[in-house]
Amino acid sequence: MLRPLTARLSPRRFAAAGCALAVALTTAACTGDADPASGPARPPTKPAPSQPREVVFGAYGSDEQVAAFQSVVDSFNAASTTRKVTLKSWPDHESALADVLAGNAPDAFLTSRIDLGQLVDAGALQPVSLLLDERGVDFGDRFSRDAVDAFAMDDELQCMAYSVSPMVIYYNTDIVDFDKMERRELDVPTPDEEGVRDRWTLAEFGAAAKFAARRGDRRGIWIDPTLQGLSPFIYSGDGQVFDDDREPTSLAFSDDDTREALTLTLEILRDPTLTPTNAQLARATPVQLFKRGELAMIAGFRDLVPELREAEDLDFDVLPMPTIDNRATVGDISGLCLSADSEVTQDAADFIAYAVSDAAIATVASTGYIVPANTEVASSPDFLAPGNEPATAEVYNSSIRYMEVPPFIDQREELVEAVTPHLERLVTEPGVLDLEQVTEEIDEASRTVLAPEEETEEDTEESEDPTDSSTGSASESPTE
Repeated sequence: MLRPLTARLSPRRFAAAGCALAVALTTAACTGDADPASGPARPPTKPAPSQPREVVFGAYGSDEQVAAFQSVVDSFNAASTTRKVTLKSWPDHESALADVLAGNAPDAFLTSRIDLGQLVDAGALQPVSLLLDERGVDFGDRFSRDAVDAFAMDDELQCMAYSVSPMVIYYNTDIVDFDKMERRELDVPTPDEEGVRDRWTLAEFGAAAKFAARRGDRRGIWIDPTLQGLSPFIYSGDGQVFDDDREPTSLAFSDDDTREALTLTLEILRDPTLTPTNAQLARATPVQLFKRGELAMIAGFRDLVPELREAEDLDFDVLPMPTIDNRATVGDISGLCLSADSEVTQDAADFIAYAVSDAAIATVASTGYIVPANTEVASSPDFLAPGNEPATAEVYNSSIRYMEVPPFIDQREELVEAVTPHLERLVTEPGVLDLEQVTEEIDEASRTVLAPEEETEEDTEESEDPTDSSTGSASESPTE
């Protein structure tokens, strides 16, 4: 049986050990040799606790979305004592892009896929593939493959897909009554085995618009006369929006397939009995008309849902974009990125891995503004919100695989400004439409932005030629 250590020491050795211990303790408590005249030694100074490493996360969106992101940040901070994340917010992705390109990038930040090309060209990102793989993020089964692939560039995953929002058709279920239409033997979309109408044709779309506009001043449909608004119809009719999917030099509205798709689409969109009048649009936006019950259908994205849920006396649901030949739509994809200038890369990567987890992204999805790229959450009650509108929210999920992703265009705003007047003429100008002429004008206007004519070396030499008649001939004497 072992005795206590003190019992195994002789009195002399115990006393010596005690003295040695006292000397050791005294020595440990001093910073140098003790001065007997200075009195007892001061107690040692305790080291200051280490401060948590600061990580800044940037996000944009509505006040409700920003508040949801703050909840995600707070949850992460509550589980960590070594890192502290602070949230920086912008009103939209344009503001975020400008700040990042100006050198004010947070360590991690939300961005739109349409900005990816500019961010990569500016060297503003560091790829996330390896960092997130090390943290066990499952790119394969738990995230939309289409959304993840959209952020792949230069053989790297530049940012982690976060949300995706395809364009769909919102319709007033009191005005567009498919059961009543069916009883009248009108064309209606066929429901699947679960009663979900997840596909319809352009003819059925037109029939619904006519049915809705059959009484009074109510109108059936509004599609924005913009590049984004018309693109789903063009792609669905086997047309092309750009002449090249990677490096476009022009729009392709004068392409034969594109013109054919537009001809079918414009039969509906140019019908003045189906679309809002100028007087209606002068006093309210299409969304406001839809909320009032004066407009039966509009095209839009997921971020419309919270606003529509708050509208009084509005019952609504969603359908995919109508089909001409193939299913097609457009939309926005957002991702979480790492700044190339971050000094806390590992901590920022930890936060991104947490932000795309089921629990974290469900917090943001529950606001109704986004469609999660996380497929587990996208199929959960946090997103589908059973008992709330829209009743068939799975339409967003099924539409993702049919999204056409546009090429990277740095001069996006300039392109929109150049072609929008022609597109408005295409869709809204009354009278007979010369489709061939207008589509050629659209393509020509796009080339001034996508492929502006540059002054060649030959042009420069000609302008500097001393024999140029504009400056006088060299053979002429001053007196002639």
